[in-house]
Amino acid sequence: MTRRACVIGWPVEHSRSPVIHRYWLDEYGIDGAYEKEAVKPEDLDRFLQELSGHGYVGANVTLPHKEAALRAAGAADAAALAIGAANTLWLDEKGSLHASNTDAYGFVTNLDAEAPQWNEGIGAAMVLGAGGAARAILYGLLAAGVPRILLANRTKAKAEALARVFGPQIESIDWDGRAATLSACGLLINTTSLGMTGQPPLDIDISALPRSAVVADIVYAPLLTPLLVEAAKRGNAVVDGLGMLLHQAVPGFERWFGVRPHVTPALRAHVVATLGET
Repeated sequence: MTRRACVIGWPVEHSRSPVIHRYWLDEYGIDGAYEKEAVKPEDLDRFLQELSGHGYVGANVTLPHKEAALRAAGAADAAALAIGAANTLWLDEKGSLHASNTDAYGFVTNLDAEAPQWNEGIGAAMVLGAGGAARAILYGLLAAGVPRILLANRTKAKAEALARVFGPQIESIDWDGRAATLSACGLLINTTSLGMTGQPPLDIDISALPRSAVVADIVYAPLLTPLLVEAAKRGNAVVDGLGMLLHQAVPGFERWFGVRPHVTPALRAHVVATLGET
């Protein structure tokens, strides 16, 4: 029987998940399918209750449904609970809905692949932004043993609230003071939409950042954001956001289709070729 999964969002046309999963289905010769499902927020609970009836064994979840999907699940893993959102769902043999969040896994796995020494003598990391992506990355960094994380957000109260959730290793700092504290950082991560195509630029002076530091951006449109371009010019190792997207897809595919796929240069090139499409 053909196993089917989907990505659920509103809107959903922008999602690159079908490109990734269909590539793997073809590569591994699996009798499976992966679809897009545009689901209005008010219809999400009913859709998830009827997931099996729609012919699906599981789903990815994108905006604006990640928090609601976690609430709808009967069980959730530690990452989803800590992050407060789900991006991967599956049905067990009894039909119960399970939830996971693989964003932290995707981010850290991509860092390990693209900058293997990123966590050696790191000192502190700086995270820009305090939204859902920041929550996932804070969880991932703490799990990877980063001893100190500086969190800067345009609304400081939001950063302070997030720091309280994740504990004393997180220190909220003023948005206007972020450049001055970069000298202590071995890792700088932009989790905001600033610098994304169609968005305002990320305005930050990185002259104080050690040249040994790694600079990462979760934005992947464009692949090389102005932040990454500037960092690369001064000799910093840079990590773009596409790898996080590719690696976070691995656990879900394995769960639904029974094969653990590999993130390869060929997959990356395949997805890059579609970034201008809807």
